[in-house]
Amino acid sequence: MTVFSYQVSEQEAGARLDRFLSEKPELPSRSYLQRLIEEGQVLVEHSPVKSNYRLQTGNTVVVSVPEPKALSVEAEPMELDILYEDEDLLVVNKPKGMVVHPAAGHESHTLVNGLLYHCKGKLSGINGILRPGIVHRIDRDTTGLLLVCKNDASHRAIAGQLSAHSITRRYHALVHGMLSSDGTVDAPIGRNPSDRMKMAVNHKNGKPAVTHYHILEPLKKFTYVECRLETGRTHQIRVHMASVRHPLLGDTVYGPAKPPFSLEGQTLHAKVLGFVHPRSGNYLEFEAPLPDYFERLLTRLRI
Repeated sequence: MTVFSYQVSEQEAGARLDRFLSEKPELPSRSYLQRLIEEGQVLVEHSPVKSNYRLQTGNTVVVSVPEPKALSVEAEPMELDILYEDEDLLVVNKPKGMVVHPAAGHESHTLVNGLLYHCKGKLSGINGILRPGIVHRIDRDTTGLLLVCKNDASHRAIAGQLSAHSITRRYHALVHGMLSSDGTVDAPIGRNPSDRMKMAVNHKNGKPAVTHYHILEPLKKFTYVECRLETGRTHQIRVHMASVRHPLLGDTVYGPAKPPFSLEGQTLHAKVLGFVHPRSGNYLEFEAPLPDYFERLLTRLRI
């Protein structure tokens, strides 16, 4: 058990407990902190309180963080939408709501659990036991194409193509507002200095990031776009489109807190993925159809 103790300053008075703790870089994620608060592992003046407790000047906040449990990843039978597979790699069409690899709070039912079962454990080990075969990721609520490597040689080759920005990655998205023309966002992305759970355009500490966007169809109050990635930063399309005041429809992290149409998560689909096969040297390109919810939403917005 690791114990952290904080004294609330005059400037911090009035802040919610969960927000106060989320700004402490040495503490775990905000969602995990919420769990600790619920379990009584966070005390204010020696008493457990709720997440929305408003702190006062001079309050002592004590956080007890249990030692992390070693995660073991088990193979799980599940239906996977595999568009291509050979001895070196496979291309998977990930559904909405599926987490790519195990992490705290998502120890099972991830894509990796299904891949371990399907591939009988034969996946590259470069990214460790929690992310076998995973070279690149997409968010839980983003749908579409992922490239998975079965051995270390193919993993290194694909990682090299990612580093060289030579892999084709085109995403389809719905964004708020009416875009007037195509464009490019060339802005570094890093941790949001005021909220460590989010990313942001960060010119001081960010890494280079480039997104090209192209209008596919103007819609009433929204625009259907294609985004082409040069780089692959965390939340890149979501952050970049929000930075030009056109956040993704359904994105409650970087857009409106209450999305219309009862959406769960951003409308973002990894539609096209192209790369040079590490063994044959041939260029391969794959395309995944839009998921049903996206098609239905498009139909509704066209009326």
